Amino acid sequence: MSDTTPARAGRREWVALAVLALPTLLVSIDVYVLLLALPQLSADLGASSVELLWITDVYGFLLAGFLITMGTLGDRIGRRRLLLIGAAAFSVISVVAAYSTSPPMLIAARAALGVAGATLAPSTFSLIRTLFRDPKQLGTAIGLWGLCFSAGAVIGPLVGGTMLAHFWWGSVFVLGAPAMLLLVVLGPFLLPEYRDPAAGRLDLSSVVLSLAAVIPVSYGLKELAKNGWHAVPSAAVVLGVALGVVFVRRQRALPRPLLDLRLFANRSFATALGATSTCALLNGAIMLFITQHLELVDGLSPVAAGLWMMPAIGLNALSFVVAPILARRFRPAYVIGGGLIISICGLLLLTRTDSVSGPLVLATGFALNFLGAGPMATLSIHLVLTSAPPERAGAASALNETSGQFGFAFGLAALGSIGAAVYGARFTPPSGIPAHAAAAAREGLTDAVVAARELPPDLAGALLAPAKAAFVDGLHLVGALSAALLALVAVTITRLLRHVPPTGAPEDVKIRRTTTTSQ
Repeated sequence: MSDTTPARAGRREWVALAVLALPTLLVSIDVYVLLLALPQLSADLGASSVELLWITDVYGFLLAGFLITMGTLGDRIGRRRLLLIGAAAFSVISVVAAYSTSPPMLIAARAALGVAGATLAPSTFSLIRTLFRDPKQLGTAIGLWGLCFSAGAVIGPLVGGTMLAHFWWGSVFVLGAPAMLLLVVLGPFLLPEYRDPAAGRLDLSSVVLSLAAVIPVSYGLKELAKNGWHAVPSAAVVLGVALGVVFVRRQRALPRPLLDLRLFANRSFATALGATSTCALLNGAIMLFITQHLELVDGLSPVAAGLWMMPAIGLNALSFVVAPILARRFRPAYVIGGGLIISICGLLLLTRTDSVSGPLVLATGFALNFLGAGPMATLSIHLVLTSAPPERAGAASALNETSGQFGFAFGLAALGSIGAAVYGARFTPPSGIPAHAAAAAREGLTDAVVAARELPPDLAGALLAPAKAAFVDGLHLVGALSAALLALVAVTITRLLRHVPPTGAPEDVKIRRTTTTSQ
């Protein structure tokens, strides 16, 4: 009996979790404060608009491109070793970024940070699985990790605003360096090492193919989300997908592939991965609409808009902690499905917003949406980690992160385009508006707000009223479509994952329930 009972984590393992989670908190903060620092660094370095885009985006491109490689590399050379190498590199490169003297230098530093950052999430998740072998404790550990990530989103704007008020723009880059150094110092003593004993050599051709597939798709989706459907980003997506097919065919032919496609044969793994991607798709677009509504429709400052978003992020963090507890008593499929029902209610509430009554309804719908998304985020990670063999945990974690990255980017491109199309169809500039202002306003609400600043108050109000109404109409359609798609996801998850027992159920109960379900 003792041989089959999972070992329970003690104080050492929980301290190790804190060491792993603290860099996550600060990296999450760093993502948000960079946006606040852009005006200062632009003025100091003389960065052009194109250079600012690369400073913002190159990190994500390289991060997405190297996730699969780093996840598998950790399984081969040791997850702790890779994590410590990545953390040390992240610290050093952060300082280089902070003291950059030109836009190209900062772009190169951000690119290197993306490569180093790709080592963090796969290694962290796989080490959490190694530290917490008891299923109940593993669920709690993942929830606490998610809490730290959400906490970074909550306090990021506040910390960033304070730092930028007292220090130079580079201070936002060195924010995470001390925590990374703490990880490097304490990691060898607190974190266990794990590697796949049967792993072969890394196939460099597969590495190149994975980069050639992922980076064009990531670039194309982000450009489509920003500028709509154009030839170059569309071609980049098609090229990336084609190279992805070549990558998959090569993995099937290799005895020791970079990515073990047999992971997808596990129904729990494949379902959780697909659901994660779909939910990231929806949340990415909704976040964009929420922030634009608060700032452009309701006229709030960025700080005030952030304060209205904090209840949603706080409830999301709370659900990260509560979901694993509920999953001990109820099947994960039902906990996830119940959470998605709450999210659907929030999305439907977004369709009741308007352009004149203030942000209360909008913020409430957003809060319900994020509250219901917590179980999906936390329990899907748990399912991905526990469905994969221990020696493939790094690769499984990398796939989970990659699917989330792609889902987020695709959501911005697809649903953002739908909202833009509704805006274009519904917006009609009133008579008396100068032609140049009317033409600019047809491009989108942001352009309408900029054009209105150059007009007399009466004409500005006349231009903005239909522009805001058209934007809200787009939000209503996106909210309704998202609710319908999320309902389909909830039904699919409940059906495909209902065989998974509550977390920590005795092994004989698992076998009996699985057998009953299959019959």
